[in-house]
Amino acid sequence: MTFKNKNLDIAADLYLPDGFDPSRTYPAIVSAHPIGSCKEQTSGHVYGAALAARGYAVLAFDAAYQGASGGEPRFIEDPGLRVEDFRCAVDHLVTLGYVDERRIGVLGICGGGGYAVTAAMTDRRFKAVGTVSAVNYGRMMREGDLSPDAAIATLDAIAEQRTAEARGAGPVITDALPASPEQAAELGITGLDMVEATKYYRTSRGRQPNGLTRSLLSRMGPAVGYDAFHPADQLLTQPLQIVVGGVPGEFGSYRDGFDLFHRARSQQKDILVVSGESHYDLYWKPEATGRALDALIPFYDKHL
Repeated sequence: MTFKNKNLDIAADLYLPDGFDPSRTYPAIVSAHPIGSCKEQTSGHVYGAALAARGYAVLAFDAAYQGASGGEPRFIEDPGLRVEDFRCAVDHLVTLGYVDERRIGVLGICGGGGYAVTAAMTDRRFKAVGTVSAVNYGRMMREGDLSPDAAIATLDAIAEQRTAEARGAGPVITDALPASPEQAAELGITGLDMVEATKYYRTSRGRQPNGLTRSLLSRMGPAVGYDAFHPADQLLTQPLQIVVGGVPGEFGSYRDGFDLFHRARSQQKDILVVSGESHYDLYWKPEATGRALDALIPFYDKHL
């Protein structure tokens, strides 16, 4: 199905419970994909399908300007646009007679987890918030190569490219990952998250036509100034279930999970550390996703 974000068509898959009866009402969950991912990957085919099997209507969508959703130019990764997608997803859900508007939750994976938190802080229609390997994308963008001036160097490059495009130059589309695990090895890439991301996105493990991990350089400025968890100490009051892998990687989801846990105002909050599993194991690996769902399903059952 599609729903609207202003004049854009947002592509979505709706996962429905077994034995779905349109005359009944169901709790619903909006499920958001990682940075550079798409609805056919972990947010939909893994978590969306599993939650639907437990009685939820799950809406997994492609971000505006990405995947099968509308918007030109392509591959814009802008936090403001991404968060508005969530609000519009709820706007769509509340028009469906079989969705109980009092029982809508949100789930986000990786960068989608950070966006889910931001969305829940300013849209009270979300009654429960779940995250898996959540990353504060702004924090990640500012750190870059961990040098003190990484963010300034990034912003300088964005400014130069945006000026060039305003004068007629073509776009620069960055790809976060090598073309294959073999190329990653040839390039000397050894970081756990980079290696496992490449194995996920560039092999049959998780590869999908729209999961391209690309970003338009000239439009990356807003992400550098973004904080997914600001001001969680004031506005995030909904019940919160955080899931992180117990094997930390360089993308920082382990520490972001604990940062979110400590910053959230939520009185009912929990963080599950899935021991022995990494950020990307929680995307696809049955043992890891099963343990995540063992926490998420009772959480949503209780609060939705």
